[in-house]
Amino acid sequence: MYMELPGLRTWVVFYLISFVVLLWAAFLSSQGVMLWVSLLLVLIIIGLNFVTVMNQLKTHAARKELQRSLTSSFQRGAGGTEEEKKE
Repeated sequence: MYMELPGLRTWVVFYLISFVVLLWAAFLSSQGVMLWVSLLLVLIIIGLNFVTVMNQLKTHAARKELQRSLTSSFQRGAGGTEEEKKE
């Protein structure tokens, strides 16, 4: 799967923020306070990552289908058959 450079920068920022939230959740759970908050943060991050990846896969499939439909009528090669060249 090909990702453009601006898309890659967005993914890096997204996963850095996710990593910070998970570290904060681990800190809260290691202290033994607010376990429900840390569990909620982990579930939110996992759910958000899942939804984001699924949306990216759907977008990629839609782009691929659009590209396939746009290029399906083009002929490749040196200009077709000899009969088409005569007409």
